[in-house]
Amino acid sequence: MPNQLIDDPVMAMDPHPTKLEYYDNMWKLQSHSTFLSYFQGEDGRLVMVLDSTIFHPQGGGQPFDTGVITLSTDYDFKFAVNDVRSKDGIVFHYGFFENTREGFESTLKKGVQVGLFVDELRRKLNSRLHSAGHLLDVCVRNVGLSLEPGKGYHFPDGPYVEYKGSVPQNDMQNKQVELELEANKLIAKGGKVSAAIVSYEEASELCGGCLPDYIPKGSCPRIVKLGDHPGCPCGGTHVSDISEIRSMKVSQIRTKKGMTKIFYNVEP
Repeated sequence: MPNQLIDDPVMAMDPHPTKLEYYDNMWKLQSHSTFLSYFQGEDGRLVMVLDSTIFHPQGGGQPFDTGVITLSTDYDFKFAVNDVRSKDGIVFHYGFFENTREGFESTLKKGVQVGLFVDELRRKLNSRLHSAGHLLDVCVRNVGLSLEPGKGYHFPDGPYVEYKGSVPQNDMQNKQVELELEANKLIAKGGKVSAAIVSYEEASELCGGCLPDYIPKGSCPRIVKLGDHPGCPCGGTHVSDISEIRSMKVSQIRTKKGMTKIFYNVEP
């Protein structure tokens, strides 16, 4: 058995949560980290655990990043990351070793430095889709729809945002057109996108005076702001400027049982 291959995931855990570098810099695609361990998960896949990461785990309506982890002293060593998940503050990088020589495990010891390389095209698309979902919230307010934002699905295969509230059937087509026009007007105008971890009180102010019920009082949430528009609690990655969304298509509005889904997409 390799010296760091651990069957019990609990043994692989570091007591400290994984530092999420993309929280501070959403556009960083290369970084370094400290290797902690790797083990075989219950499904048979190999999992690597680091002390910090720029890989975004799947969650919050955003897909996981993919990419490569290398040894800082040996770039021929490659761990191809094809899935990333988070549980109890620990980020798990799932993948497989590529073209590794026999006995490579002896160099993979706790504390060694590794290089992290995120797939740029996938990350940028995921970020554009996520930012477009937030921009849709702004557009909903701007066109006069009384809808309360809920969950978002910012995946390439049919992204949408779900809202509490209904859109009258005879208004749907007009509002769909209005939303798309408003979105592309704001994209053409542009505006800086920022993210910061702030106090509950400051977060409430940045988000227009109140926070969703799922944000615990007294906590310090991460708030993402698109230009001068009200912010939103979010743990995902985004574009650096609204203009980077490029263009947006609002493809459908569906209302059922007091809930509304607005489907959208971005230019490829």
